[in-house]
Amino acid sequence: MPSRPIAIALILAVALPACTPAPDRRTPADGTAPAAREAHDPSREPSPAPMSHGEAPVGTSAEPVDRSATAPPRSTRRVHRIRLETVHVQHAVASGVRYDAWTFGGQVPGPALRVTVGDTVDFTIVNVAPMPHSMDFHAAEIAPSRAYVNVMPGDSLSFRFVARVPGVFMYHCGTAPVAAHIANGMYGALIVDPAAPRAPAREFVLVQSEFYLGAPQGPDSARQLDWAKMLGLAPDHVTFNGSAGLYAAHPIQVEVGQPIRIYLVNAGPNQVSAFHVVGAIFDRVYVDGLGAPLRGVQTFNVPVGGGMIFETRLVEAGVYPFVSHAFADATKGAVGMFRAGQPVGTMTH
Repeated sequence: MPSRPIAIALILAVALPACTPAPDRRTPADGTAPAAREAHDPSREPSPAPMSHGEAPVGTSAEPVDRSATAPPRSTRRVHRIRLETVHVQHAVASGVRYDAWTFGGQVPGPALRVTVGDTVDFTIVNVAPMPHSMDFHAAEIAPSRAYVNVMPGDSLSFRFVARVPGVFMYHCGTAPVAAHIANGMYGALIVDPAAPRAPAREFVLVQSEFYLGAPQGPDSARQLDWAKMLGLAPDHVTFNGSAGLYAAHPIQVEVGQPIRIYLVNAGPNQVSAFHVVGAIFDRVYVDGLGAPLRGVQTFNVPVGGGMIFETRLVEAGVYPFVSHAFADATKGAVGMFRAGQPVGTMTH
């Protein structure tokens, strides 16, 4: 029989290898080896822009932009006859990425609309798409069972409502599954002005939304909705006005000290918009309806399906990023730039 020290040594020699963790040789869900994933880790790559919050390359304000962020002017009409066609088109979600979108008016987001408290909206939806669609105005107080019903291909539907509450409101297709119709591009913004005009300002409309891309299909490699990604809250792109980094590539020109008013709708269908302008503080935030605004706000969450009004001014010449401060989403495209005045030099912070 071995002595006690020798017995303990033998036990440890057998037990320790069994207790030592084995190397993790599992393949990640994306099919890449750990070393390959580290080699392509975007956090190790150079910043797209040499400045703070440079989540996308910064272009110049002189370059033409496909979708202006400028808000439509305040209207003096009391009755607004609005006719929108539902049509399926290809849409550029990002550079080189085409998407088979479902739309109002052939664009993503749909056209920005504007009325005043007390105005009547006389609305007609015309479905020229190959499937049922519908309309839901968040600004309307109306029976959905009468107005927000499915419109069959080749058919149309009209209804009226009076805008009672000021703010900026989402509109969207409400046909089931609603998540698919929104994720495919069927949403937009409706501004309802108060009866007394707000103070003069440069006004912009931003609609944040997400895209969940399936594999390229067909000769033009267009993408379609990946339902599993959408249910898993894993967007490929998060955008302002339908295209990732659109207003980073095409900064929005403003003047130094000029009042700026941003009408922001978060169409989702899943992600909260933590809206923030780098280098600025919001003088006022109007939180979705009646009542006094919040003052002196740094960042404010706009819920999915919500809309808020942000007012600020930029105190010196420079480039000011605006982002969703949920930075996974900013990295995926929820970033733009205001260019105040005529900045000089290269910004490194």
